[in-house]
Amino acid sequence: MQPTSSQIDLRQSTMHLTQDPIGTLIRQLAIPASVGFFFNTMYNVVDTWYAGRLSTDALGALSISFPVFFLLIAISGGLSQGATALMANALGAQKPAEASQLAVQAGLLGACLGVLLTAVGLLLSPTLFGILGASGPYLQIALDYMNTIWMGTLFFIGQSMVNAALQAQGDTATYRNQLIAGFFMNLLLNPWFMYGGLGVPAMGIGGIALATVLIQLIGLIYMISKLMKTALAWPIHLEAWRPKWGTWRALMAQGLPASMSMMTVAAGIFIITWFVSFFSQEGVAAYGIATRIEQILLLPTIGLNVAVLTLVGQNHGAGRWDRVREIRQTSLKIGLAMMLAGGGLLYLMAEPAMGWFTPDTEVRTLGSDYLRIASITLCAYVILFQTVFMLQGIKRPMMSLWIGLYRQILAPMLVFYGLAFGLDWKLDGIWWGIFGVTWSAALFSFFYGNGVIKQLASSSEPH
Repeated sequence: MQPTSSQIDLRQSTMHLTQDPIGTLIRQLAIPASVGFFFNTMYNVVDTWYAGRLSTDALGALSISFPVFFLLIAISGGLSQGATALMANALGAQKPAEASQLAVQAGLLGACLGVLLTAVGLLLSPTLFGILGASGPYLQIALDYMNTIWMGTLFFIGQSMVNAALQAQGDTATYRNQLIAGFFMNLLLNPWFMYGGLGVPAMGIGGIALATVLIQLIGLIYMISKLMKTALAWPIHLEAWRPKWGTWRALMAQGLPASMSMMTVAAGIFIITWFVSFFSQEGVAAYGIATRIEQILLLPTIGLNVAVLTLVGQNHGAGRWDRVREIRQTSLKIGLAMMLAGGGLLYLMAEPAMGWFTPDTEVRTLGSDYLRIASITLCAYVILFQTVFMLQGIKRPMMSLWIGLYRQILAPMLVFYGLAFGLDWKLDGIWWGIFGVTWSAALFSFFYGNGVIKQLASSSEPH
């Protein structure tokens, strides 16, 4: 039996997402999310730093694993975005029973996908790494890492589904807390599992992966315990956990375009890595390090993206188009101001920042070249990502997929080839290609997003 509206108390949160001032709500949602994602990125930085202590092969294997690992991130993240949008819309429309059913079915769908993806990932990883040029010991190191990660797929997706239910209610603090705790556990577990001791054998790069899987499991247990104290707590009676195919279809209709859009990011990373691999293994390692540094600068905008998704979702459900427009304008101003400052810092600190992760002179030089060009691309990501999350919030996920296909696959294949080989710019051609493709996609998304808001606001006005 599903709970009725009268059985769910939605007054637990002190935030009123459809009434409180937009600027205040953005800060309340974005700051915890940004802090959490800062520690998530630093988690990856720690992994990169420790892999660099093992060998250049280990560092390269971690970098080459990222496009494959991102397939998992894409599926779990996209479905989480879709579930958040649907639950937020239901809550904004004062349909708590519908939101509760979505929370349960999202968890069940995530569990089924976790089992499926584990099997598929273990089967396909050797082929994907082979396409990226890995062979011999280099391939084995990459498989030692990625095969262990695949065994924890259920925990990754489970966290995403639980976080969707929390985030739809305006709770971005729980995931922040999990990410902070995970970072500090990683500092302890990485060297222990890598080098062994206290009864644990030395596992090398496989130890880095095992630490991640264990941390994901602990985090999932913590997040479920927090969800069970909210209005969207999972029921304990088995009847509620029967698959509802209509709800699954709704979740997949909203989530799969977002997942596929994120998969285009994975494909884009794969394509970039593939082009870079034509020139040197040092270039692959440099790209892996540089993108992690770039992610640190983009962290505040990730928090803004989370705020946009939740706030637009609830206000769209409530029919508050005036607030949807204000959310977009306010979040864009904040994000662009931060990335103008961040871009200047990145340009100045490009070479020293690379030096923190590797003593290899060639890797440092190649990564510095990438980061200087990235410093003038940061604002484009703000425009692009906030538009995508806004469209998700108003239940229009398909345009983000088309933009992703252009930005990550179609344009890069042509532009990278033309600049790197046609004009013989080599790696610089790839770095500048990323700049040009990203800005063209951002400008299109900006004008498209503005047009969607005007159209829907006009259609909702009484005639």
